[in-house]
Amino acid sequence: MVENNLIHESSPYLLQHAHNPVNWYGWNNESLKKAKDENKPIFLSIGYSACHWCHVMAHESFENEDVAEFMNEHFINIKVDREERPDIDDIYQKVCQIATGQGGWPLSIFLTPDQKPFYIGTYFPVLDSYGRPGFGSICRQLSQAWTEKPKDIEKSAEKFIGALQKTETIQTPSKLERAILDEAAMNLFQLGDATYGGFGSAPKFPNAANVSFLFRYAKLSGLGKFNEFALKTLKKMANGGIFDQIGGGFSRYSTDAKWLVPHFEKMLYDNALIPVNYAEAYQITKDPFYLDVLKKTLDFVLRDMTSPEGGFYSAYDADSEGIEGKFYVWKKSEIKEILGSDADLFCLYYDVTDGGNWEGNNILCNNLNISTVAFNFGKSESEVREVLKSCSEKLLKVRSARVPPGLDDKVLVSWNSLMITAFAKGYRVTGDQRYLDAAKNCISFIEQKLLIDEKLLRTYKNGVAKIDGYLEDYSYFVNALLDVFEIEPDEKYLKLSIKLGHHLVNHFWDSENNSFFMTSDDHEKLIIRPKSNYDLSLPSGNSVSAFIMLRLYHLSQEKTFLEITTKIMESQAQIAAENPFGFGYLLNTISMYIQKPVEITLINTENSEIRKSLHLDYLPNSILITIQNSAQLDSLAKYPFFAGKLFGDKTSVYVCKDFTCSLPLHTLEEINSNL
Repeated sequence: MVENNLIHESSPYLLQHAHNPVNWYGWNNESLKKAKDENKPIFLSIGYSACHWCHVMAHESFENEDVAEFMNEHFINIKVDREERPDIDDIYQKVCQIATGQGGWPLSIFLTPDQKPFYIGTYFPVLDSYGRPGFGSICRQLSQAWTEKPKDIEKSAEKFIGALQKTETIQTPSKLERAILDEAAMNLFQLGDATYGGFGSAPKFPNAANVSFLFRYAKLSGLGKFNEFALKTLKKMANGGIFDQIGGGFSRYSTDAKWLVPHFEKMLYDNALIPVNYAEAYQITKDPFYLDVLKKTLDFVLRDMTSPEGGFYSAYDADSEGIEGKFYVWKKSEIKEILGSDADLFCLYYDVTDGGNWEGNNILCNNLNISTVAFNFGKSESEVREVLKSCSEKLLKVRSARVPPGLDDKVLVSWNSLMITAFAKGYRVTGDQRYLDAAKNCISFIEQKLLIDEKLLRTYKNGVAKIDGYLEDYSYFVNALLDVFEIEPDEKYLKLSIKLGHHLVNHFWDSENNSFFMTSDDHEKLIIRPKSNYDLSLPSGNSVSAFIMLRLYHLSQEKTFLEITTKIMESQAQIAAENPFGFGYLLNTISMYIQKPVEITLINTENSEIRKSLHLDYLPNSILITIQNSAQLDSLAKYPFFAGKLFGDKTSVYVCKDFTCSLPLHTLEEINSNL
């Protein structure tokens, strides 16, 4: 079987292409030098392992012997996993937005040997079709232009570079005041789908940070409509096909406005970000519906996405046996055969019909209340729940014997850190020790395998860690450390958080433009040094950095952290107010800053009712730390947050606002009156 240079890579995405007839290279000094030495343009293809259209283009074009032969003769062909190299992806996605008004994967870019883009798009069919030029003809035309019209190529490349540099400029600073949040909330609310929840129409994405911001604004403003909309969004998502009704976990997005038909890939980051919304919804409403979705999602990650070493895998593909969604859908006849007499009840509840709701198959979804099903079958609601639970377990067992979708088993620090946060939040609202253990185990894994002194590496697979960490790796990991520290305040978590916070300031900070670069000052030099300012599928690295710096300041009183977070927020507050859809996480941070964090220290957890009550309260602007024994408090006494607080023989709570603390409080009534 033919092999190309990708056979030496560890990324599952790159290895998927290691047997293409295209002579692929990874992004490295050898391949970039080869382009310069041979004066050939670079064809750069960026994608990821669970990307459906990446598979389609690979099959149509990169497995085509004639196309491959032409590519090999006229181009240096480089493959990049966008999850390993978000900096390269970020740069050329911005170019694609400039050129076409949209981005996505696969990303297909033609570059000069010095990495400047001169032609760009996403998926191209192999032949002219779908109103798109065929990839084969594009290659021929660009190869000819490279030889015959080099000045036109150069002019196009310089035009892209000029436009690209403008995208990195930061907005004019503005004051941090309540009006920013008011404007942002109204603008975001207007983007909402009043019928089905979520933002915009199809395709529809979860947008977890925006849901969190609406919860926070509802609490700040006292306006219930913001809560109602956010809760409706979470209900509709959880009842739709985007949520795996029997296996737990969320797909990447819905192809329709109703959340029914997902793009079936399951990404770790969605299953880390979304559960936090459901934890907050449960704190706000105490409705067990939200708690159930949270637990099903976290249990899915524990069951199917956790490595033996304690890290979390990256993604499951949308396809199995070459067919999208085949692993997840059902025929009604199949369900009847498995469930027998319980099938009718299950099929009514999950909208299963003979004709199906998608391409002749059934995606499980729910549009009926338990009470309606109970009435129809003459059962109590608790009996119906038991039947549904039993049926789901049977179907899950059968499904697990199917050919599974492909698993991307690399471990990324940033995504793992989001998952640590989700498990920490899950532990708070459930008290399930498995969730806290999973969070702590993953921290230990990162410390042992991906942290060298104070430098993080980004990715780990088959015992090998590589690629310098990015802004998101550092900021998400510090956030995760602090989330676990609040629950179990071992000083080592705080010390490492402060150390990594300083590393960010020393090696990523752009003092000229008051924001962080995506890459450190000793990272590989690309055509620009990119920045992450917008929430896309992941929270912006700058937004999360602002949040951790605010938290670190309150714990340590180091003024550098406050100065940094203030500068980031001020530089982006106005654009966040005007375009809140891409700044949900930053708006959450601005909300916390404006209202001032409430510092809550719970000392001696003998009275578990107080601890449980505080963990179940929706306190989005709090730093809530639980001290379990006197040794913990003694080790932390040198940090300003803990100064002057004493360990007694009964549960005490200190509530501090604006650096003024209450006397020790001993009852829930006293505590609530001080919050």
